[in-house]
Amino acid sequence: MEVFHAHFTEHAYPMHVHDTWTLLIVDDGAVRYDLDRHERGTPRDTVSLLPPQVPHNGSPATPHGFRKRVLYLDTTRLDESFIGPAVDGPDLTDPVLRRRVGQLHTALADRGEEFEAECRLAFVVERVREHLRPRAAVGGAGPGRGVAEDLRDLLDARLLDVITLEEAARQVHAHPTHLVRAFSAAFGIAPHQYVTSRRVDLARRLLLAGQPPGEVATAAGFYDQSHLTRHFKRIVGTTPGRYARTGLLSRPRAGRG
Repeated sequence: MEVFHAHFTEHAYPMHVHDTWTLLIVDDGAVRYDLDRHERGTPRDTVSLLPPQVPHNGSPATPHGFRKRVLYLDTTRLDESFIGPAVDGPDLTDPVLRRRVGQLHTALADRGEEFEAECRLAFVVERVREHLRPRAAVGGAGPGRGVAEDLRDLLDARLLDVITLEEAARQVHAHPTHLVRAFSAAFGIAPHQYVTSRRVDLARRLLLAGQPPGEVATAAGFYDQSHLTRHFKRIVGTTPGRYARTGLLSRPRAGRG
């Protein structure tokens, strides 16, 4: 629903409620807060999850305040059945979850990375659910290569379109996190990375055909030229403009009669 980054040195939140889940990490300092009449805190490397409709406050727990990043999630991600467990244990000590939350914030900061952000959000929510409702590991067959291949076919067919993870999951009849996991296990790359690399490959062909980089960005499915340049340089090792100039200069020319 919303992303909020803040650095507070003195501000103290009064008791209040949200109609969304508050998923919070603190990058510097610490926060103390009261939730359901119990004093809580945000020790280093934890992820705090404050449930909707439960009053809480918040204030700095260190002299220099705190710097935080917050995700507000609606109840379609976590339904009301998780509120009780979250009240009992809102501070989750889980380095993997914290790293994934940080990666999600990074993805959300870049326009054009919506598909990656959706994939990362799905895994964040899945891991939070595991904390709130632990269950025995379920055995089963290996990665679903059939589902993975179905997703690859869909991504290939919709390479230039904006497709959401939820839409893809509906079309191949699989749960979103299972879909991402099966694809990654089958092909050794995450779905969003696959889409980006395919789009970079298309951009390379268009550049070598003489199309200007500004036009190539949208023609290859990128948000804008800076979006193309960032990924192109990361994957190819040079900028689109330089790649185009070098490629065109190195193309064989017709000999003279």
